Amino acid sequence: MRDWRDGWEPHDEAPDRTRVRRSSGPSPLNRQANILADPGPLRREAHEPDYIILVAVVALSAIGILMVYSASAIPSYRNTQNTFQLVAPQVAAGLLGLAAMVFFMRLDYRYLRVASVPLAVVALALLAVVLLPQVGILHNGSSRWIQVGPLPEVHVAEVAKLALVVYLSHWLATHGSRIRSFFGGTVPFAIIVIPFLVLVVREPDLGTAAVLALIAFSLFFVAGANLLHLALAGVAGAAGGLALMLAIGDYPLRRIQTLLDPWADPQGAGYHTVQGLEAISAGGFFGTGLGNDRIFVPNDVNDFIFSVIAQELGLVGGTVVIGLFVALAYAGIRTAIQAPDTFGGLMAAGITAWICFQALINIGVVVAVVPVTGITLPFVSAGGSSLAVSLAAVGILLSVSRETVERGWISASADSGRGYGGTYIPGSRRRSIAAG
Repeated sequence: MRDWRDGWEPHDEAPDRTRVRRSSGPSPLNRQANILADPGPLRREAHEPDYIILVAVVALSAIGILMVYSASAIPSYRNTQNTFQLVAPQVAAGLLGLAAMVFFMRLDYRYLRVASVPLAVVALALLAVVLLPQVGILHNGSSRWIQVGPLPEVHVAEVAKLALVVYLSHWLATHGSRIRSFFGGTVPFAIIVIPFLVLVVREPDLGTAAVLALIAFSLFFVAGANLLHLALAGVAGAAGGLALMLAIGDYPLRRIQTLLDPWADPQGAGYHTVQGLEAISAGGFFGTGLGNDRIFVPNDVNDFIFSVIAQELGLVGGTVVIGLFVALAYAGIRTAIQAPDTFGGLMAAGITAWICFQALINIGVVVAVVPVTGITLPFVSAGGSSLAVSLAAVGILLSVSRETVERGWISASADSGRGYGGTYIPGSRRRSIAAG
């Protein structure tokens, strides 16, 4: 295969699919007429999706429904005589999410570039509206949910995660190598990301804000950002985050103190952490069995669902869940590397970073290496918004995986005809149509 630097360049109307000779051949107008007359080269060249991603996600979702039912059946029956009170909405959200996953998997992911700006605007509007006392629904002192009529409550920050991934991927791909400049790349990047972070922190939801920051910095790094600028942005972000935490109260500092010594107040501030650790130790190697909890853990169906897995399924069950996330991370990174264009590679990297960082933080909270944050374990914890949106995001990842090509480590293709080099996880290039 000849590289574009040897006489081939990406065609503006069809990046990564049609390449045109610089020095010979028909004129540009004739070439465009030929393309319109024969649209074959422009058709989507899709193959089967990455089954590692598909199997890992479906398995995690199934484990999640099982564990939510196991943890909630008896308490639900005691309170409402309905053992399916909590798991039924989870199943409904899972079915909705699977439908969204299949839809996005079959859809050409490039159409999302058209929707990237409206999606970001809607997400910011939802994050702002949820702060209004008349609209936002309070749970545990945090306003994170809205409800429209008889529909279930929606956690708006989940929509914001997807919107940030799609819009940043589009913006970074469009700007190409200009993101390495300070005023042309780093400053606009900060202007895009800061409103998301500020609105989420105001809820307050520090855990989700941390996930959004990790998504943004991961995409910025993968897109080829200047490492010095990235480090400066990280320092500025950490300082700004600390200032925001101090502005909303001292509870973030109390959580850090609790993390350092949860046994200092085992019946108060450290109760969740201590109970989670005791539940893990009670599970042993093979666990106590489904529904046979010996240690009660607060928020066991959402934030601390991993402690239920470790207690009822033991070390074996916990290892299986972690292994599924590792497999998802491997397949997601491979998809990003082999993506056919920069936009697809960045979206694949962003979605993989989102799911894996969130899983890492959630499990880190349970094993007492991260302060209690209140974020869910993707696909596993109870939470309809998280499950449905995460499955939709995986559908986009699968859509990218359907067009991956193995071409090795070569520069990512141009998304806008201006050239795009220097990415740290480059995408692959398609074989030239003219080259056969």
